[in-house]
Amino acid sequence: MPKLVFSRHGLSEWNALNQFTGWADVNLAPEGIEEAKEGGRKIKEAGIEFDVAYTSVLTRAIKTCNLILEYSDQLWVPQIKSWRLNERHYGKLQGLNKKETAEKYGDEQVHIWRRSYDTLPPDEGSAANDRRYAMLDKRDVPGGENLKVTLERALPFWQDEIAPALLDNKTVLVAAHGNSLRALAKHIEGISDEDIMDLEIPTGQPLVYELNDDLTVIKKYYL
Repeated sequence: MPKLVFSRHGLSEWNALNQFTGWADVNLAPEGIEEAKEGGRKIKEAGIEFDVAYTSVLTRAIKTCNLILEYSDQLWVPQIKSWRLNERHYGKLQGLNKKETAEKYGDEQVHIWRRSYDTLPPDEGSAANDRRYAMLDKRDVPGGENLKVTLERALPFWQDEIAPALLDNKTVLVAAHGNSLRALAKHIEGISDEDIMDLEIPTGQPLVYELNDDLTVIKKYYL
């Protein structure tokens, strides 16, 4: 039976400051480090043994992945990083305080930017100059994404890497971000465009999917 574990990174420094983060490469807050360690301990207690781990190219997710593997005594497990698992790019909202942005644009507009499936945030293009994306065509580097676009760029990685591993009956860890995981959850669970607005994945809590051989969900639960 294939088993898939999602873990949103632990609380980041900008999470703690209530700022939009997106592709900004911020570090874990001290609380986030402890969340990731505890996630690893819970995985060890549950007896989950990984064959492969996937994460993004952003520090907070990479460190979370490392800590989960370390504290579940599995630091040796192969780890593959991909920009396709990055958080959604929040465009010009990145770095802004969420409360102050809501006061400026209104709660409803900010809720739409944060949770809508297909509404784009205001665009900006700073990521095109980041060395970690130098191998990409600049037209493929986003300046702002909604969940729909996030799913479109994450789905090829699911199809090419994660799904084949699961179909090979491997147990897989994906340590990534709130919105990249929401996008993959939408695909895996068949969540509607409307209902996905209500899905929230908390920081640092391992989410386990037990899957059929065709990768349909038998059961999901948090550790």
